[in-house]
Amino acid sequence: MKKIFFALFGVFAMVSVANAQKKTSGAIQFENIIDPAAMAAASGMQIPDQMKARMPSSSKSNFELLFTATNASYMPVEDVEDSNGAGGGGGGIGRMMMRFGGGGGNREYYYTFADKGLTEVFDLNDTTYYMPSKLKLSTSGPIGSMTMGNRNPSDTTKAKPAPAPTIEIVKTDSTKQILGFTCHQVIVKSTRAIKLLDMDKNVVEETKIWYTKDLGFDFSPNPNMWTEGAVLAIEGRGNSSIAKSIEYRNVSAKDVTAPKKAKLITAEEYKTKMDNMMKRFRNNRPGGNFGGGRTVVTGGGPF
Repeated sequence: MKKIFFALFGVFAMVSVANAQKKTSGAIQFENIIDPAAMAAASGMQIPDQMKARMPSSSKSNFELLFTATNASYMPVEDVEDSNGAGGGGGGIGRMMMRFGGGGGNREYYYTFADKGLTEVFDLNDTTYYMPSKLKLSTSGPIGSMTMGNRNPSDTTKAKPAPAPTIEIVKTDSTKQILGFTCHQVIVKSTRAIKLLDMDKNVVEETKIWYTKDLGFDFSPNPNMWTEGAVLAIEGRGNSSIAKSIEYRNVSAKDVTAPKKAKLITAEEYKTKMDNMMKRFRNNRPGGNFGGGRTVVTGGGPF
């Protein structure tokens, strides 16, 4: 009888260890939604109906977080047929990673949990770069927000940088269940001073961040909108990102490690490149600016 008991105990122990190991790696699917008109309105822009009708409608895109016990990657995905069942994930649907070129569009993000490290990988001018940074809360306001200036097109003087917004972090008692995890709410309030039609105005944007500590690692689908824990939803006016499903499975270390062939670029070097690109773009347009003197710049990041 004792032998049978110890045998059963051993089996249960092995199953428990296997389940514990299994839950240290897997994939989480996210859905991002962007509504340009709503984003513009949230930033204080007054958009004529005629212009609003020409703006693109809201769009959806899918992203995938692959994670192990120590690392993760987050990038845009496209469902494709896969006879191998996505490398053991089952279901017959694979996920093909897609890198998009350009200056500040979709990127690949690689996380190291031990130091909250982040590596952004992107293509720019036919070169693949990697830019190291950290998970953080951006002091320039919610990513995805739009900023405006109303320079005179004939004004060739260097534009003054917009003053940094005032950021307030409000922890609330609100919770909700996402994928079976208890998520806590943090509201990021950004107050930005702008000049609209020669009038000074304060624009307040609110972004809701829902995070959980149950996953045991730090992450955010927008690495510039993070305070703590693993963020499973970000809700802003005109843009949102929310986790839709989770699957525990084996994940290769290669899939959560940044490519080694990319070229290093610092945040300062990247900013200089983007400023120069924007300057050339403005100079090559009739009138030297957007829409008769108004400049609209959208933030980078996954959404």
